[in-house]
Amino acid sequence: MKYSGRSLTPRSLIFAGVALIAIGSLPFLVSARSVSTSVNIVNNSSREIRNVYSSHVNDDDWSADLLGEGSIAAGQSSTISSLPCDGQQVKVIAEDQDGCFLTVVVSCGESATWTITNDTARDCGSGF
Repeated sequence: MKYSGRSLTPRSLIFAGVALIAIGSLPFLVSARSVSTSVNIVNNSSREIRNVYSSHVNDDDWSADLLGEGSIAAGQSSTISSLPCDGQQVKVIAEDQDGCFLTVVVSCGESATWTITNDTARDCGSGF
């Protein structure tokens, strides 16, 4: 049996090499698109912030408690670092000592400061 296919030319070898490099670099390009942000939460209210969560802006897919076992006492602050974002914004949700929720939307890729006061709107009914 005789093989009648064409032999590889230098041009086709270069094309194949470029294609392999492009395919091999896809995982790195995808991970480079992942953006994170940090939020400094300043509690200038008279209530303790017991839990902090994140969520996509238009969904109720809350994360685990970002404070862990901690809390933010009245007059204190806490920074949530490396908050993952897979869009342009992320919703940050705080739960106070009364079980009420406060929210803010922050831009991804930037550091933000969220100051909570006694006048910050709270949802003490249905949640999110």
